[in-house]
Amino acid sequence: MPYVPAAQLADYVGQDLGHSDWLTIDQERIDLFAEATGDFQFIHIDPVKAAQTPFGGTIAHGFLSLSLIPKLMGDLLVLPEGLKMVVNYGLDSVRFIQPVAVGSRVRLKLQLTDVTEKKPGQWLLKGTVTLEIEGQDKPAYIAEPLTLCFV
Repeated sequence: MPYVPAAQLADYVGQDLGHSDWLTIDQERIDLFAEATGDFQFIHIDPVKAAQTPFGGTIAHGFLSLSLIPKLMGDLLVLPEGLKMVVNYGLDSVRFIQPVAVGSRVRLKLQLTDVTEKKPGQWLLKGTVTLEIEGQDKPAYIAEPLTLCFV
């Protein structure tokens, strides 16, 4: 992730900041997410029953794929020099478009859409992220994460 003087953050608004590396969504990751969240819906954890659905197999939880934003965005986001801390500030919107089938590879595309100095030394960065699924025309989701940077 590049570090720039805080005054230059706005220069990146409207720019595509690139794509993350590909990440394979395997059944183990899905099962661990189910354990962590208590969401044991069969479509995620039972390959036999899930094979009988229109999806033809298990799919990742929507919130699992959404939870990958920090990991996948980490090397892409431009940040202010002198950074002391970064926190997740929330999401302005999320639209799940297509499920992520087990075994799929995904990557994140990031565009910086807004930069606001909330207080002296606090910069709020808004992005638009698209979780692309390898070989698919439609993404898994489009979301607008908010990141608060403290300098």
